[in-house]
Amino acid sequence: MPLGEDQEAHPPHDPVHLVPLDALSATAGVRRRGEDPDHVQLLLEAGTDLPPILVHRPTMQVIDGMHRLRVAALRGRTHIAVRFYDGDSADAFVLAVRQNISHGLPLSLADRTAAATRITRTHPHWSDRAIARASGLSPKTVAAIRRRSSGEIPPSNTRVGQDGRTRPLDATEGRRRAGHLIAAHPTMPLRQVAAEAGISLGTAHDVRERLRTGRSPAPARSTAPSDSHIPPAVAPAPRAPLAPAPAPALVPAPVPAGTAGTRPRTPAAVLHVLRKDPSLRLTDTGRALLRLFDAQAQLMPQWNRLVDTFPHHCADMIVDLADTYATYWQHVATHLRTASAQPDTGHRMSS
Repeated sequence: MPLGEDQEAHPPHDPVHLVPLDALSATAGVRRRGEDPDHVQLLLEAGTDLPPILVHRPTMQVIDGMHRLRVAALRGRTHIAVRFYDGDSADAFVLAVRQNISHGLPLSLADRTAAATRITRTHPHWSDRAIARASGLSPKTVAAIRRRSSGEIPPSNTRVGQDGRTRPLDATEGRRRAGHLIAAHPTMPLRQVAAEAGISLGTAHDVRERLRTGRSPAPARSTAPSDSHIPPAVAPAPRAPLAPAPAPALVPAPVPAGTAGTRPRTPAAVLHVLRKDPSLRLTDTGRALLRLFDAQAQLMPQWNRLVDTFPHHCADMIVDLADTYATYWQHVATHLRTASAQPDTGHRMSS
């Protein structure tokens, strides 16, 4: 299984084996100057048993533990405790770098820079942040290394982030495909749109919201001319944004003759009236409904701040919940709007 960008730097959960020293290869490590004699002497004088070393099973190359291997030889040992890694050579090198920046003698800046340069060649689809995390450098440094090595790195239109997801470097084309899909199939689930368009679920949600408000699927900075070819006539009807500031006026439902125009028009005013209604205050279902509206009223002024602070890794789940709850409330509104147009049958909420 390929090494993941977000896999932590620790030995695989493999049993410990006793392996002859002369069966191991220690010719190609991540330290350009080889072992540090002072560090070897420090380990030798400690006199304690050292942890197993990590070895690439297909090549028997030591991934992590060059200094421990040298100590074992100086102590006159013929065997050493080993854990094996079975991935390919490119992933074995990444694991070696991760191991050596997480414990023991730190890698020098030159060693880490050389390692990052090699990883950009062997894993060009990894994002700058993923390579930075693996090599112990900053994302900006990795980006500079990638630019310097651009002639040697195979071109790629995607990057794999630290969360393991593949994302396009330019999402314009994917947004355009999503826009056509949503326009042609307004009821298509967003997950299906995202999968067919090759974009994230969060991006698909953003495309749908942009179409509903009459905008192009892609932001102006990445909009291509062909975006305008999406048929506006079949796109979903525009609706107000999630963070109303000021709050939009409510669309009045049919009311009995003689009372039109007397109903409060803002959410705050409507809620104030509802709180005073005994049929709501004095029933379990009515109080539950008022609590829901109260929570919504408290959140409305904070939408922009809340959206900005949502954790990225939870975005897809939040989108799903928001869509699901919005659908439920739309059903409630449609049902009540239909019921209010019918003659009053005396139906009331029951406790």
